[in-house]
Amino acid sequence: MSLPPVLPVPVRVGLIGAGRIGTFHATTLARRLPQAELVIVADPADGAAQRLAAPLGVEATTDPDAVLADERVEAVAITCSSTAHAELVIRAAAAGKAVFCEKPMAMSVEEADAAIAACQEAGVPLQVGFNRRFAADFAAAKRMVDDGAVGTPQLLRSLTRDPDLAHPTAVPAWTIFTQTLIHDFDALNWFNAGATAMEVHAMADALVAPDCRAAGLLDTAVVTIRYDNGALATAEASFSAAYGYDVRAEIFGSAGMVTAGTPAQLPVRHWSSAGVAGPTARADTELFSDAYAAELASFCQAVRNRTPPAVGGHDARAALRIALACIASVQSGAPVRLDDIDEPSGAAA
Repeated sequence: MSLPPVLPVPVRVGLIGAGRIGTFHATTLARRLPQAELVIVADPADGAAQRLAAPLGVEATTDPDAVLADERVEAVAITCSSTAHAELVIRAAAAGKAVFCEKPMAMSVEEADAAIAACQEAGVPLQVGFNRRFAADFAAAKRMVDDGAVGTPQLLRSLTRDPDLAHPTAVPAWTIFTQTLIHDFDALNWFNAGATAMEVHAMADALVAPDCRAAGLLDTAVVTIRYDNGALATAEASFSAAYGYDVRAEIFGSAGMVTAGTPAQLPVRHWSSAGVAGPTARADTELFSDAYAAELASFCQAVRNRTPPAVGGHDARAALRIALACIASVQSGAPVRLDDIDEPSGAAA
C-alpha cells in the first residue's frame, strides 16, 4: 500500500511507551514519515524514554502527563502496556489530542465504550493499530472481495504464527486472544464487511511449552466464528513457527477465493539439491514494516484533513468482543454467543 501524500504541515506527535513496538513506531515517525514530526517520548521506566529519544533528536520524559499537557503535541501515539490503553485514550481525548492507540484499545467492553465516548465527546479522531489493513497484499485482497471477486463470502480463514516464545513464563494470561489473535479477528470482520460475529468456539492449549500449562500459558489456539450472514470463519495462532513470522488470510466464496500473506521476507528463492528455500521474516516489524508506516501516515492524514480514521474505536470494540468470547469459551469448554457474554474474570490480566 502506498503512503498518503505528504502533508503541507506535519502532524506533531507525542508518544507514550518506549517498549518494543513504541521504539519501532517512534523511529518510523521520526525517520520515515514526512507526514509526522515526533516531538516528545514518555515512559515511566527509568531511562527508557531517554534511550529512545536521544538518537532521534527529540525530548524525553518519565511523565505521560507532560505529553498530554504539551501545547506542541497535536496527536498522541499510545504504545505502552495494554492495560493502560483505555485510560490514556480517555485522558488524551480530554486534553484535546488526536489518538493513535496500539491494539488492544481496551481490556473490557466497558473500557472500550468509555474510550470511544471520550473521543466522540472531545471531537478528536481515534485510530487503532490494526496494521494488516495497511499491508499491500491484504489491502489488495480486501478490494477484490469488495469488488465481488469471491461472490458471497462463505468460508474465511486468518492465521498468525509467531516464532518467538523465548520467555513462556512471562506471557500474560489470555495473550493469545487479546494480543495476538485480535489482529485476526479484526481482519475477518474487515473482510466480511457488514456482517456481525454471533457465536465463537475457541480451543487452546500449551503445546509449545507444556510445562507452563499449569501457570496459565496458552500458546496454540483455534477459533471458529459464526457470522449473522451465515459465513463461517476460523482463526488460528501458534507461538512456535520455526520457519518465521507467518500471517495469512483466505476468503472463499460463491465465485472464487482470494488469499493474502506470506512469511517470505524477500521474493527470493534458492533452488538446490536440498530443495527450495527463501528468507523469511522473523518478527512483525520485519513482515509489516511498510504497513506500520502506512497506518501512521494514514492517521496523520486523518488528523490534518479532519476525516475519520481508516480503522477506529468501533472496529477495535468488535474485535475485542470476539477475544473476550474466546476466553469465555475456553473457560466453559463450549461455544459462546457474543450477545450473552459477560466479561470473564482475569481478562485484563
